[in-house]
Amino acid sequence: MAPEPIDLRHLGRERVIASYLLDTDDGPALFDCGPSTTIDALKAGLSARGLALTDLRHLLLSHIHLDHAGAAGVLVREHPALQVHVSPIGAPHLVDPSRLEKSARRLYGDTFDSLWGELAPVPEANVHALDGGSILGLEWFPSPGHASHHVCYLDPDGTLYAGDACGVRVLPGRFVMPPTPPPEVDVEAWHETLDEIERRAPERLALVHFGVADDVGRHVTALRLALDDWAESVEGGATEEEFVEHALAELADSGEDMDAYGQAMPFWQSYRGLRRWAEKRGARLSTDS
Repeated sequence: MAPEPIDLRHLGRERVIASYLLDTDDGPALFDCGPSTTIDALKAGLSARGLALTDLRHLLLSHIHLDHAGAAGVLVREHPALQVHVSPIGAPHLVDPSRLEKSARRLYGDTFDSLWGELAPVPEANVHALDGGSILGLEWFPSPGHASHHVCYLDPDGTLYAGDACGVRVLPGRFVMPPTPPPEVDVEAWHETLDEIERRAPERLALVHFGVADDVGRHVTALRLALDDWAESVEGGATEEEFVEHALAELADSGEDMDAYGQAMPFWQSYRGLRRWAEKRGARLSTDS
């Protein structure tokens, strides 16, 4: 049975950020938890499923970006038995999120607190760096591209808990958009991640932004095309204004909820992430030649 997203109602809007409840070999687990500003909605979603926060045993994180993991420290403070699983690269930043917060405050400025709320440290004893290739009966694997520390989890039932590795798509819509924020976007690595996902042939994709997609082949192909289109546009010299105008025009043509997509992944951030990637790639190619 396909999982049902818990709508975290970020900034009061539906279908922007999701979390997912899993039944694992060691009791209930949560996949991604959203930011601290959505904890009340998370608790309401758990309650609707007959659970309290303290019933959860594990939190599985795709990566440490604030829309996916920002609430982890506050949740553990309220529920000290909660065990948090994350990539080895991300683990130190959960224990000491000071660098992560400093970087995010530079990016978001005065909007940081209203968007994300408190970013609390997770006690080191509660943080488990992923090792091997399985956790709680699920296969996990590195999935860089959106971020170097991103991981996905594949359930034996065929559900891929994809985080941001499979892009933004506000179901039941069909438009697939690559979230490409700074500082770690890597287009080549992302294509390799999509190769790995296709090799595993999941039956459905559980997207944090937003919903469960069962047309996996079409979805992944659409993401590849959009990623290359956006990357080529930025490498070709498009300005931020031109890039954003193009992205908005694509969404308008598709008839999708433009505000939900824009809140899930602001277009100016996508431009700046790809601009940084293009500059690093250009410098690398210049050195190689």
